[in-house]
Amino acid sequence: MKTFNKSIIAALVFGTAAMGAQASSWENESKDAWIDGKAETVLLMNTNLNNFDINTDVKNGKVVLTGKVESDLDKELAEELVLSLDGVTDVDNELTVVKNTDAKSKKMKPDSTESDLTDAKITTVITTRYLFNSEVGGTDIDVDTDKGVVTLNGTVGSDAEKQLALKIAKNAEDVHDVVDELTIVAE
Repeated sequence: MKTFNKSIIAALVFGTAAMGAQASSWENESKDAWIDGKAETVLLMNTNLNNFDINTDVKNGKVVLTGKVESDLDKELAEELVLSLDGVTDVDNELTVVKNTDAKSKKMKPDSTESDLTDAKITTVITTRYLFNSEVGGTDIDVDTDKGVVTLNGTVGSDAEKQLALKIAKNAEDVHDVVDELTIVAE
């Protein structure tokens, strides 16, 4: 009878450990899926990138970027955008640069500079953070960036929401200043 009890206890211990590992695995897969969705969204929202040529895969918070971009700046921008997301631990940038001057000249003005790409990154990162924050009505806030100066236009439901929106904008990388043109509209 003692052997039987030891066998049952051992089975319970191993079973519990296995269930814990499965739960942990499920939790990690859920986090990775969430990060993957955020990465796809941030790439989709950036008008300087053709996100249909960029694939994302996430494993334990590490994002692998594969596919094609038109320039080294696009490759760097994609990496910076994904790296700025909460939960991302690392980015393995395996994007291939394929030169396509016709598409590039249509997409960007001839006088576009690295500053324009930085501004686009800032706008995309802030907008994405608003959309993924349940306390901020991200669809009601317009984000414009010029030379690192972010201007917020639109409506918010309370002073607390306004302060949070300003804080999110001010804490984004490469932001020099934030111009508040938000209006509080009680719902």
